Amino acid sequence: MKALIQTIIEPLVDHPDSIAVTEREEPNKIVYHLEVHPDDVGKVIGKNGRIAKSIRTVVYAAGMKTNKKIYLDIM
Repeated sequence: MKALIQTIIEPLVDHPDSIAVTEREEPNKIVYHLEVHPDDVGKVIGKNGRIAKSIRTVVYAAGMKTNKKIYLDIM
C-alpha cells in the first residue's frame, strides 16, 4: 500500500525525494501518514480537496481486501 501511495503522489509533486509514507496498524484500522515538502502540500490536496479525495478513494478501494478500515492522513 505504501508503494501505491508513493506511486500516485510522485508525479504530482516537485520534490519527489521528500515524500514519506508511514504506516500505523491498530486492531481495527490501518492509518497511513503522508508527508510531503511544504511547497507541495497544495498540489497534493488540490482545489477544494479534490485531489486528496481522489487519492483517498483509490487507497480505500485498494484496501478493501483487508478486513480493516484504511485511513490516509496528509501532513
